Amino acid sequence: MATSVHVRKGDTVAVITGRERGKRGKVLRVSPEKGRVLVEHVNMVKKHQRPTQKLRQGGIIEREGAMALSNVLLVCSRCDKASRTGIKLLADGRKVRMCKRCGESVDKG
Repeated sequence: MATSVHVRKGDTVAVITGRERGKRGKVLRVSPEKGRVLVEHVNMVKKHQRPTQKLRQGGIIEREGAMALSNVLLVCSRCDKASRTGIKLLADGRKVRMCKRCGESVDKG
């Protein structure tokens, strides 16, 4: 069963701990079962890649490394700060994520 997480693909997040602390980036992939997230241009790692059919040129490539979900916070579009999220129930019965700092809905629609 997939657990619900506070970030989704396409969200802007801020790193709150570790050597990448303070950086912001867009979420590329979320893996809720592993509790990991891939953030654009954050936690760059070097990978030794051998040549394949797809990648003709081998060598050392740089790519994003996965990091723990607990190390990132969602950046609110209204207050432009990293904040915790809550869940708000709308009048039509939908659940949306909300910023705990300003109370604004984070989800579009």
